Amino acid sequence: MGLTSHKVLAIAVLAAVVLFAVTVWRWPRLARRGWRPVFGRVGLLFATQAAVFAAVALFANRSFLFYSSWDDLLGRETGMGTVLVHDTNPSGVVVASQRPVSADIPRGSDPARNGLVRETAIAGPKSHIVSSAYVYLPPQYFQPEYAHHLFPATIVLTGYPGAAKALVSRLDYPAIARAQAAAHHMAPMVLIMLRPTVAPPRDTECVDVPHGPQTETYFAHDIPDVITHSYRVGPGLTHWGIMGDSTGGYCALKIAMHHPNDFGAAVGLAADYKAAEDPTTGDLFHGDEALRHHADLVWLLRHETPPSTSMLVTSTLHGERNLPETRRFIKAVKAPARVSSMILPNGGHNYNTWKREIPAALVWLGRRVG
Repeated sequence: MGLTSHKVLAIAVLAAVVLFAVTVWRWPRLARRGWRPVFGRVGLLFATQAAVFAAVALFANRSFLFYSSWDDLLGRETGMGTVLVHDTNPSGVVVASQRPVSADIPRGSDPARNGLVRETAIAGPKSHIVSSAYVYLPPQYFQPEYAHHLFPATIVLTGYPGAAKALVSRLDYPAIARAQAAAHHMAPMVLIMLRPTVAPPRDTECVDVPHGPQTETYFAHDIPDVITHSYRVGPGLTHWGIMGDSTGGYCALKIAMHHPNDFGAAVGLAADYKAAEDPTTGDLFHGDEALRHHADLVWLLRHETPPSTSMLVTSTLHGERNLPETRRFIKAVKAPARVSSMILPNGGHNYNTWKREIPAALVWLGRRVG
């Protein structure tokens, strides 16, 4: 029986109800003194709480699809993703190294061999937003033959609320980028890793909120300006990409579509395609319907001139809720916009799924910037 099946949930709920009833029924006999009644009380309480926790966890997983199967939950779903390129050759694919990479950059190691991750704070001169970030510099950045080379760069965003450090420690972006460049699948690239939650606890959906946080300005203008003046990174769409997962994926697609002259490509891993509006976001648009439409990516493709940018979108056949919206987005893309897709057979809305997509996504992105 599958992790998300009705039968598994029903069994867990039934077990919780039965154990609760047995606990109430047997409690008078277990209230006596002695080691046996004590162990009986402890055992029944533990079993009842475990059953209730399992039922609640299974219900939450069915509602939000964090994990699509037992293999996904246990980390045994390891099939790597490949990219279907719709815009040039419908049968073409982009294949990255199929070996999962999890090696972190050793502390105190030689940057010219392993690269370097720097923790920093990026202050936006236009948006007046300050957010912490991790900047990955590839080994080539420190090698003499690259002393005058301008590197491509990619902004990498978490979901909401997210933790920027997870992009380094859990999703292994620096290690994967280093491995793909070493295998000559992509050019060495600088990564700027941060979360889109720049006004916590509010989820701004990377919108320039009227009379509020200018989040889109921060990611679209401030970060590229600061990074190009701080590191040997080239300017403009030939050198810049943006990618992210979940809310960060939506932000990446939207920013590239809104600023096609500044970003050459964007990747949305399990992305939404319009801004959420809920208690975590507050009033993002202040009644401005034009601003709301502009944040709806499918509406944008259908009603405005398609932007000249390349986009990669991902989903799974079983496990991700965004599959219908992803297919609708792909269908809406018209030239000069270009779209590629990566659809895994299985995988929920979680790190394990995204780690299977990141290698091919970085290779796809690396071939379109720099």
